[in-house]
Amino acid sequence: MAVLARVILGVVFLFSGALKIRDSSWHSAARQFGAPKIVAIAIAPIEIMLGAMLVVGVANPWTSIGAEVVLAIFTIAMLRVMRRPMTQRPICACFGRWTSRPVGTSSVLRNLVLLALAAISSGA
Repeated sequence: MAVLARVILGVVFLFSGALKIRDSSWHSAARQFGAPKIVAIAIAPIEIMLGAMLVVGVANPWTSIGAEVVLAIFTIAMLRVMRRPMTQRPICACFGRWTSRPVGTSSVLRNLVLLALAAISSGA
């Protein structure tokens, strides 16, 4: 179960990072969440690196813990912007243009599921 959770989480991270790199508007979306410019630039490559390490099973449980930290930060950022009126919420570009709707409850719930996968995968 833990290995399957790790691989699924790794594929999600790979997919998310790759779609962010392909989306030229990603940096501005990240900035609307309050991410500093250097962080907005680094997020996609970090996700790809973590995803690859998770899929191959390198340095576990540390890669799973790293994924948990990243997901926790993303979730906190989402909760912060959800305090804004719906018309002022930034687009959830978690998967590039593929998810081009304002951040909402479904975004947070998705991250909670991914956090659960990361917690399970740390036991692999």
